[in-house]
Amino acid sequence: MFVDSHCHINKIKRANSATGVAELVQAARDARVEHMLCVGVTPQEFPSMEATVANYPDVSMSSGIHPLYVKEHAPDYALLRAQVRKERVVAVGETGLDYYYDAESKALQQESFAMHVEIANEYDKPLIIHTRDARDDTLAILKHGHAERCGGVLHCFTESYEMAKAAIDDLDFYISISGIASFANAKELRETVKKLPLDKLLIETDSPWLAPVPHRGKENQPAYVVDVAKAVADMRGETLAKVAEQTTENFYRLFKHAGKAVDKL
Repeated sequence: MFVDSHCHINKIKRANSATGVAELVQAARDARVEHMLCVGVTPQEFPSMEATVANYPDVSMSSGIHPLYVKEHAPDYALLRAQVRKERVVAVGETGLDYYYDAESKALQQESFAMHVEIANEYDKPLIIHTRDARDDTLAILKHGHAERCGGVLHCFTESYEMAKAAIDDLDFYISISGIASFANAKELRETVKKLPLDKLLIETDSPWLAPVPHRGKENQPAYVVDVAKAVADMRGETLAKVAEQTTENFYRLFKHAGKAVDKL
């Protein structure tokens, strides 16, 4: 069985049709994906996301403010706390830093990120981290906020091996691999994936974006996380079964509240 540790089901175009969400979830189930984590990027969108996945116990949720939205959406930390308290919300995020697309909002991003770390520790729920071109500051804020207490994952990882190793060694974090690792130009990332310990890896789609080979050009969906797992298995020289088993175990170890939903199926 597989787990898609990071997707945005509510943003998939097919989800807008009357039967779209049911079809997407069933396609994932048919592909042996037993659980999906639907990730929020603003507290304001959370109610619609919650309504989208309400009828599917194999879909958990997170709530957070994506670093690229901090200027557009005034951070409402009281609202964020209210959402994080909910049982089906198993994580805080996505949050983090993105200096590649929006270096001008550095200070606001850092303030928001630090507050997410505080809230995650307050409710003992792990962090989902977006980081791009902000390696030192990302690690510094996590360490200063004692993020090792709540745990977390660097999602859709594309940074250096050194950053991944520091997150694992210093913070006991996980590293999540997306379909990017299957792209022809991702040689450096594949070398990083080969060197990281399997018991610290997760797999994800980040759907509707970044569809893995052989689905390039299509809208991504949770069922395609199996192809991410195949890519990881191939580059590491391990069996698909081993990658599936270990990344699924890793997911439930980190997102410990997510297992309650599976028990209800």
